[in-house]
Amino acid sequence: MTKILAPVGGKEQLLAAVRCGADAVYLGAKGFNARRNAQNFDELSLSEAVGCCHEHGVLVYVTLNTLIMDSELDDLKAEIDNVLNSGADAVIVQDLAVAKLVHERCPDIELHASTQTAVHNLGGVLAVQRLGFSQVVLARELSLSEIRSIRQSTDMKLEVFVHGAHCMCVSGACYLSSVIGQRSGNRGLCAQPCRTDMRLNGRHYALSLKDMCLVPHIKELEAAGVSALKIEGRMKRPEYVAAAVTACKQALLGQKPDLDTLKAVFSRSGFTDGYYTGKRTYDMFGSRTLEDAAAANSVLGKLAALYEHETSNVPVNMRLTVKAGSPSKLDLDCGGDTVTVYGAEPQAAKSVALDLDFAKRGLSQMGGTAYYLDSLDGDIDEGLSLSVSSLKQLRRDALVKLSELRRSSVTRRLSPIHTELPAKHITSERPTLRLRFSSARQAFDDDAAEKIILPLGEVIDCPELISRFGDKLIGELPALCFPIDADELHKGLARAFELGLREVLVNNIGFIEPARSLGYTVHGDYGMNITNGIAMQQYDDMGLCDAVVSFELPSAKIAALGGRLKRGVIGYGYLPLMVMRACPARGERGCGGCEGINRIIDAKNESFTLLCHERKYCELLNGVPLYIADKGVDNVDFMVLRFSTESREQAKAILGMFRDRVVPDFRRTGGLYYRKLL
Repeated sequence: MTKILAPVGGKEQLLAAVRCGADAVYLGAKGFNARRNAQNFDELSLSEAVGCCHEHGVLVYVTLNTLIMDSELDDLKAEIDNVLNSGADAVIVQDLAVAKLVHERCPDIELHASTQTAVHNLGGVLAVQRLGFSQVVLARELSLSEIRSIRQSTDMKLEVFVHGAHCMCVSGACYLSSVIGQRSGNRGLCAQPCRTDMRLNGRHYALSLKDMCLVPHIKELEAAGVSALKIEGRMKRPEYVAAAVTACKQALLGQKPDLDTLKAVFSRSGFTDGYYTGKRTYDMFGSRTLEDAAAANSVLGKLAALYEHETSNVPVNMRLTVKAGSPSKLDLDCGGDTVTVYGAEPQAAKSVALDLDFAKRGLSQMGGTAYYLDSLDGDIDEGLSLSVSSLKQLRRDALVKLSELRRSSVTRRLSPIHTELPAKHITSERPTLRLRFSSARQAFDDDAAEKIILPLGEVIDCPELISRFGDKLIGELPALCFPIDADELHKGLARAFELGLREVLVNNIGFIEPARSLGYTVHGDYGMNITNGIAMQQYDDMGLCDAVVSFELPSAKIAALGGRLKRGVIGYGYLPLMVMRACPARGERGCGGCEGINRIIDAKNESFTLLCHERKYCELLNGVPLYIADKGVDNVDFMVLRFSTESREQAKAILGMFRDRVVPDFRRTGGLYYRKLL
């Protein structure tokens, strides 16, 4: 059955979700979750929250969905035990190290792949399924037809966002907040700089999308086989949770949802379903206005009333046994949870004998609890009586016992964690250099270059590049490949292999196995988000021959990373801060005469380059290039010089400077290598 999955940032949001009819909630413990600024739940309150939810028949998914560093391993293990001991039903994960440790500690708990894993095609779904995940949160950018195409090719449980904020960037692939403010979205502290007044071609708030609302499409998603309908908003107030859950519940039941109230409680210039319908147009963009904020005041009281009192929404089946000379007996069955209580002995009836209709008067009054009477049967001897007060006491005792049973923690089998940090990777040689070009027009060879990286499409269009660069050549796969383009990419990979290409670079977990199955040697790029040695080891096991580690890691932590897998860093380049399916440069009339390169200006008048990739996705580059030739990073095997908008002559000059470790005369940044990431 399709479940409504509600966001819970604290106790009030929990009550709103449960009492308004959510089937499941997702929430964070105190650490390692992607909303660290929410109230969240510590060890004791987490167990209480799980107990409350289970009493109401609501599942609990706990988020452990941030990237971790080696130094946090002990704290992570303790947090994993807190989550498992709380009785939670599933754990939502981004980092492959977290997934491995959770699965090793408790093989029978469900692992859900977070939207931060950026799974946006069938390859990604199959990849996380092979790693032991049972449910995956698909990227928000997918259309209904693309969701259907994935559903038709896998039995994996699919989770889809149906309401709430739209990140401008594909989740898990955004580094804007970390690079410009040291607050990482991948670490749960995104400062949302994209919501500030970023300007593009005279437009304001050019990186702010309206909130999504797929509530009118919920029956379509149910028919498409989606397992969970997810509401975004762990940082939002309980009235928002109440409104969103209620609207989703109404839509799932085939009723007309109250979208006006939903819009009033929170929106950004209204809602959009642009990704879902495949209409990624100018009107997807919007920002939070004073009028939007004022609208909430008119509905907050109405929404608070939705969860003010306990809602009796859990069905209970009862069986009453009344025999002469024996205590009365009441058996309860609630979704397989059963309890039995005993009460007063019956007396001989003086006027009206006890029957089921009379018994129902005392047994059905469950107001103020989570339960309601679904059915009542019994075995009652004739000619006996039992007072209403005795029946009520039976009911009270039984419900207390039932609640204690349902609230009690799930007993899980916990196994020892044998996985430890791999030994430190040591390389005594100076790192080799790899040159990454965005086009063949830029490309050149050099004795200092160990590898030459070019887009796969350029290699296919210009096969002479294979003979020109020989075994140095690596074909770079697109950063994003949505289902609509998947067949074309697979055909391109096969064609390039026929032409003689033997190595490719991938930036997403979904591309590893398709490339390996064709016989390619596969390199991993920065988008694998490797921040610890266990994740490095996991990617080694998955078949990568080497990988660029996350540029969010400080240099000292990179140098200490363990594992056998060769690793590299970006040594030069305008860092890719976002990849986006909805193009901010698209105007009211579409792409118009856009040549694929634009500038976005922030409030400090810093300029960022926006690059279009074949009108399939676009990329936001940092305004200042990274350059670390004179500083370096220890214990890495290679450095990548990423050339994007530079001319061939500029690229050659930078290579010469880098090779000679020249201190540059142009403005540059050391990125996060020499700063502390929060």
